[in-house]
Parts: sequence; C-alpha cells; structure tokens
Amino acid sequence: MSALPVPADAALPAAPPRRRPVIVLVLFLLLALLPVAVSVGLPAHWLTLTTRALIFAIAALSLDLILGVGGLVSFGHAAFIGIGAYVTGIMITEGRGEALLILPAILLLCAIFAAITGAVSLRTRGVAFIMITLAFGQMAFFLTQALSGYGGDDGLTLYERSTVAGYDLFGSRTRLYYAVLVALAGCYILVRTLVASRFGRVLRAARENATRVTVTGYDVGRIRLIAYVISGMIAGLSGFFLANQTEFVSPAFVSWQRSGELIFMVVLGGVGSLHGAIIGALVFLFAEDVLSGWTEHWKVIFGPLIVLFVLFTRGGLVGLLGKLGVARRD
Repeated sequence: MSALPVPADAALPAAPPRRRPVIVLVLFLLLALLPVAVSVGLPAHWLTLTTRALIFAIAALSLDLILGVGGLVSFGHAAFIGIGAYVTGIMITEGRGEALLILPAILLLCAIFAAITGAVSLRTRGVAFIMITLAFGQMAFFLTQALSGYGGDDGLTLYERSTVAGYDLFGSRTRLYYAVLVALAGCYILVRTLVASRFGRVLRAARENATRVTVTGYDVGRIRLIAYVISGMIAGLSGFFLANQTEFVSPAFVSWQRSGELIFMVVLGGVGSLHGAIIGALVFLFAEDVLSGWTEHWKVIFGPLIVLFVLFTRGGLVGLLGKLGVARRD
C-alpha cells in the first residue's frame, strides 16, 4: 500500500494565533504620550534618550528577525547601522540632504551588502557563522576609518539634518521623536507580518531542523538570505535616524561592541519576541543612562547584571512579564 503524500506545510510549525498583543498597544500608546508628559514637566532629557532608544529598537527588531526567528547569531549587524549613518552623513555633507533620496540609497546599499555577505556567511553554521559576520562587520569598521575625506577616525560632524520633501521634519526634537516612533511601528508591523506568514514559518522551522524543511521542498538557504537582506535594510533605517539625531557619524557606530549591544538588547527583552526586542532596547538604554550617571566605570556593573538576569530569568523581560500574566510572546 503506497504512502499518502505529505503536504509541504506538514513540516512547518503552526501559524501563531492571530491575536492583538495588549502589551504592544499599551507600549506604543505610552510612547506616543511621552512628548505630552515632557511638555507638562517630565525632564526633556527623557525625550532625547527615548528617541535614541527607539532608534536602537529598530535595529534590535531587525536582528531579532534573524536571531530569534531564524536562529542566526550575527555579530556584525552594526555594519548596517553604519551604512545607514554614513550614507546619510555623506549625502548631507555633499548637499543632498533630502530623505527621499537618502533612504532609497541606504536601502539599496544595505540590500547589496547583505546579499553579498549573507551569501557567504550562510554557507556556514554556528560559531563559524558568528565569526564570518564579525569579520564582515570589522571590514565595514575599518572602511569607515579609511574615509579620511569624511572624518576618518574622528568621525563626521553634520551641520544640518535631512529634509523630507523640502520640509525640516527632523528640526524639532518632538517631530523627530514621532518620526522614529512611526518608523518603529511600521517596522514592527512588517516583521510581525513576515513572521506570521508561510515565509516566517519556514524560517522558524529551519531553525529547528533545516534538513527536514529542505526535504519537503523549501529552499532554506534562499529563505534565510531573504530574511538576512530584509533585516539588514531595516537596520540601515536605524542608521539614518541615528545620524539625524546625533548630527554626528563615527566608526564607533560600526564597531563589534555595537553589534554585541544589539544582541544584549534582544536577549534582555526575550529572544524571538518582537516586542521584547523593543522593550529590551528601552531598558538597555535607560539602564545605561542611569548607571553612567553614577560612575564612569558603569560597564563593570552593567555587564554582570545582564549576565545574572539572563541566567536566572528564562525568556528575558517578556518571559518575566508572561509569568506575571502581563504579556505573551509573539
């Protein structure tokens, strides 16, 4: 008796139930109300700090797509932030500060860089993948140092910000904040939609058993490369906003330490939880700000705290909130 054919989707995990994560709605509502709170007495520093945290939340969200969903630990993700920041800085310096020109250039260059480096890196797995992504990240770091015409080691100071269709959208801290918040919300919806689709189910299944998924007819390498390219493009967007907020571009944006911080943010929030990446970035940046105000050696305190939190809290902050009945994973 011949065996019945097995549908390709049989190898895939069930699609996550369509539900509205209340924690995400509450989170974005609170973030939207922050400028109002600042206008009635909350320290203005909070608005600047939160803007920076949301910028890194975009990058952490992009990393969580390949790390939390795809199981790919990239230690060179800051290279995409650097591409976004340097393209922004160079184009503003050359008198082409229009965001409608800068953003397509960033997305294109990030896609090309991700496609080339991903095609090489994704031939490996585990520690080898980590080391190759680290090597590509360091290549980008040394390239930025070699840009002597645009600051080199000293970085590049920007004397103006990007415009949007000729409008000075980023000239106000409040307008910049809301622009970043809207971009983060758009990226969250995009990534969540991808994760809930068949594409995301294949990516998640490949993390568990790539051989089984390949046998069912899916091209795992192609799926992972597409995810890697999308992730890089989203991270490049965070570089655009980072350059506009700081009005300064530096090789430090591309360093391996920055890539490590992004991984910490994802782990702190909860690997595989998209809103966890946002929460992790917010907590990371605020904790960094508080501890650095206490002592210049704040990293000596912060490092062990993160290690202890990861060791004794399963699933990061989202896992902790889940135990308290406040949130569920994506």
